[in-house]
Amino acid sequence: MPSLAELMAYVDMIRDAELRAKVRAVLEEQKVLLTGQGFSLEESPGGRSHHHAYPGGLLQHTLATVRLALALCDVVESIYGAEVNRDVVLAATILHDVMKAACYSELEDGRYILSPLGERLDHVTLAVSELARRGFPLEVLHAVAAHHAEHGPVSPKTLEALIVHVADLADAKLNGEVLRAARFLLREGVGVEPARLTHDQAFRLVIVKAREGWKGVRRYAREMGLLPEGAGGQASG
Repeated sequence: MPSLAELMAYVDMIRDAELRAKVRAVLEEQKVLLTGQGFSLEESPGGRSHHHAYPGGLLQHTLATVRLALALCDVVESIYGAEVNRDVVLAATILHDVMKAACYSELEDGRYILSPLGERLDHVTLAVSELARRGFPLEVLHAVAAHHAEHGPVSPKTLEALIVHVADLADAKLNGEVLRAARFLLREGVGVEPARLTHDQAFRLVIVKAREGWKGVRRYAREMGLLPEGAGGQASG
């Protein structure tokens, strides 16, 4: 899984020294100013069930979103000839989901629920509030507030906010669809669905099904410990 140091390397790409310092402080402190509680970015999931729903998923999703956003910046500048404020894009993508770590709690069976704070404030509202308290510029606040577009409090009104939204949506969709497909394969192939799947298990299941069919799904399920040796599955093939 990715490390916080990998994300810090992208923080160092922010040219504006003041903005760079503000972003770095959020990642180093890992603290909610509103309540004083701490949180762990490296242990947090990126979602409760739909995407990146496993320990470390938040950091993984954040890194993927940053890289996708930078690739979109390249496209916008080299193909469309438009100017992009990369500092805003970097700061917003790095911090767009940071408060999810404070909004989720883990149950004993591995499932995730909303924390007491998450029941009262969604991660977008909390992030905007926290970043405003820390004096982040309006353009960054807007890009964070708008990263869910029509499903959030406001839609993107700047090019930078749109890039952040598209990058976030692309990675969430990719990971979410692979997790959904993997759960379906396990239900149909072996009649079992674990409470949690890691990204490597999910991607591997999808690849194995494409290459080896249902037989491969059952084989990999046994390797995962979901099927005893010699056990069959529900699906034929």
